Amino acid sequence: MTPQVLTTGHDLWMVAASFLVSTFGAYAALWVATTFRLSGDGRLSRFNVLMAGLALGGVSIWSMHFLGMIAFKAPVLIGYDPLLTGVSLVAAVGVSSLALGYMAARPFAVSRLLVAGPLAGLGVALMHYMGMYGMKFGGWFEWAPMLVGLSLVIAVVAATAALWLAFHAHGALNRAAAALVMGVAVCSMHYTGMAAASLVCSTQDTSPRLAGLLRPDDLGFFVIVVALCLLLMIMADSMMQRMHARERTA
Repeated sequence: MTPQVLTTGHDLWMVAASFLVSTFGAYAALWVATTFRLSGDGRLSRFNVLMAGLALGGVSIWSMHFLGMIAFKAPVLIGYDPLLTGVSLVAAVGVSSLALGYMAARPFAVSRLLVAGPLAGLGVALMHYMGMYGMKFGGWFEWAPMLVGLSLVIAVVAATAALWLAFHAHGALNRAAAALVMGVAVCSMHYTGMAAASLVCSTQDTSPRLAGLLRPDDLGFFVIVVALCLLLMIMADSMMQRMHARERTA
């Protein structure tokens, strides 16, 4: 059979859901960023940096990415490698936490932003393409280099903007506006990266060996549970810390 490029599309409801999750995750990260120095001695809290990294990397970026993958529709069975899926989560949280921690030490230093932003952006891109590599079907990807390059540029710009906003967006309305901007940026990177890939099959049997792989429905349930648990844990912890901080100053 001659190799055939498959016709693909997206479930627009799932696309909208991925944007909402990304925006909520970004808002949680911006909220937690205000607690980095809420401890009694005013020192940087590594725990709070990790919480912000979980919100930004685990919810806004990683959960959005895999909801976007589930939104992707193709006329073949698709499975997801559980190991690469898990590693991509660790990568997203790790890169986000390191970048936020590096910036938090000197949040108004442009030199730090110019280092942390590109590194975080490339880390996000690595997570994205690692997640796509973990997508298994009875064929292979062909890539559009220009769109891959554009997705990398968007990732770097989005990460740099996210780090700047994390330390400059003050007040609920400003944080909400910043979260919307971050949600648009993260989704733009993801869907540009998806547009760069064409699915090609060369046999009539387009089904992967699904044994040991996550099916889309299972992955969707897992992603939603992870996102909700992380958001609830992060927001509850942040509220408790604010209450304790007010008690100390009362």
